[in-house]
Amino acid sequence: MSTLLIIFALSIYLIFYFTYGKFLQKRIVGETEIEVPSKRMNDGVDYIPAHRLVLFGHHFASIAGAGPIVGPVLALAWGWLPAILWIWIGNVLIGAVHDYLSLMVSVRYDGKSIQYVAKDLLGKNAGISFLWFVLFLVILVIGAFAAIIADTFVSVPGSSTAYILQIIAALILGVLLYRSKLPFWLSSLIGIILLAFSIYGGFLWPIHLTYHTWIIILFFYIIIASAIPVNILLQPRDYLNSYLLYFGMLVGIVAALMSLKSFDIPAFTSFSANVIGGKSTPYWPAIPLIIACGALSGFHSMVASGTSSKQLASEGDGLFIGYGSMLTEGFLSTIVIVSIGAFGFTALGSHSTALANAHLFGQNYISQFVGNLGGAVAAFSKSYATMVSSMLHIGYNFMVIIASMWVAAFALTTLDTTNRIARYIVVEISEPLQKESITLYKFFTNRWIASIIPAFFGILLAWTKKYTVLWPAFSGANQLLASIALITVSVWIYKKLNRKYLYYALIPGVFLWITVTGALIWYTILIVPGYVKSNPLQGFLVGIIMVIMLILNFVLLFSMRSSFKKEEE
Repeated sequence: MSTLLIIFALSIYLIFYFTYGKFLQKRIVGETEIEVPSKRMNDGVDYIPAHRLVLFGHHFASIAGAGPIVGPVLALAWGWLPAILWIWIGNVLIGAVHDYLSLMVSVRYDGKSIQYVAKDLLGKNAGISFLWFVLFLVILVIGAFAAIIADTFVSVPGSSTAYILQIIAALILGVLLYRSKLPFWLSSLIGIILLAFSIYGGFLWPIHLTYHTWIIILFFYIIIASAIPVNILLQPRDYLNSYLLYFGMLVGIVAALMSLKSFDIPAFTSFSANVIGGKSTPYWPAIPLIIACGALSGFHSMVASGTSSKQLASEGDGLFIGYGSMLTEGFLSTIVIVSIGAFGFTALGSHSTALANAHLFGQNYISQFVGNLGGAVAAFSKSYATMVSSMLHIGYNFMVIIASMWVAAFALTTLDTTNRIARYIVVEISEPLQKESITLYKFFTNRWIASIIPAFFGILLAWTKKYTVLWPAFSGANQLLASIALITVSVWIYKKLNRKYLYYALIPGVFLWITVTGALIWYTILIVPGYVKSNPLQGFLVGIIMVIMLILNFVLLFSMRSSFKKEEE
């Protein structure tokens, strides 16, 4: 089973990339002779053209984070088949379409954000609503990912050392790539050697700090990382991450293909397993509250239009960066399901006695499984390490460090990219202050102040260590943004490109909007009150954010409907 799933996933992704992806590129987006924003508007801070491999590394690391790991792990409570189907179908028909079109609409709008595009296409009120919607989302992203990263650093101390050393390696690589005359290949080789040393250093010198100490460190880190020029840390660090990805996925693919192992967990357990808040959770419409980035993600439109569109060296690279990155992320989620499904029980080791029967994997097993292994990220890291070490005879502890660093590196990239995007949003929201008070406008648009504001509120949400509370809220808001971005892109196709291709974005957008809106209403009514009782501060903040986002969601949908009607008139 493990081997067949890997082969099937590879076949699906390759076929869709070279058929459906090429169709989107040639028939819907087309070509333009206008120079890309990264070259035409190069400012040395945000608009900087990047080599397609460097940009792929940055883009993938930014969109992946912990999403393709945590979501599939938790979704296994429904069984591996429902989880994998949502990932595959969501990837090729919704997620990759959303990512590629969001990137290209931003490129055609001078690298402006998806919320700016909405403002132009749908009107001022829709643009303002979109801005506030996205601001609340990025705060949830910062909170959820900061909690997951700190939890990972505590459960696998070596991963924190490895990542700190990788930052140093990235700074050195940045100098070699952009400030030296060394050839690209030689700079890359030196970077890879430094990356290998970083991983080995994590194995030798683990750092043992408390959860809250890491949270404080992350607060200052994301402020600095999101305010400095992208080619100092962001581009070279994410380029290095791409090699970590290639190595991790390569050995994972080879190990899974060699394993020829059946799954220890059932294909299907229950339509309503206990997944969120200890409640009976219906697979539909609740699945997008659990599996976020691994299948599709609205956050990707923010990365595509927030940073990647400002670094795209040519429009021809768009399909590789946008569509290709989403399929790569889906394949990563496939590896997660295969490694846990086939090797999860083995990874449990001494904890497996009371949980060794597959029928226990239904309503309650997943929480026990994740808890015994130190959290969702640790559950994947140890299952993956077990698979690779047993098939390829690579040291188990070494592979745990690599897998944990893999996830932590991507999650941290998502974290500081999110805070950079949040900085842009704070600046956009502050624009009306230019007429009211130029002093306040300059204060809030200062890149350091604009970085501190979202970081503070996101870290505040993460402080209580309850990422399981934040995860469904983040995932739901994230998927809701994807539906709104898809509908916005469909308006772009309708007004600016060829209206006969409208439905390639509109149909998946509307289906997703109905699904996620229903899921968030269920979550807000049935789940949030329980969180408020157990953790008043975090529960109350999450509840308020959910209510506001649902209201903004309906405002945006009404604006989109009005836009279509005006165009028809």
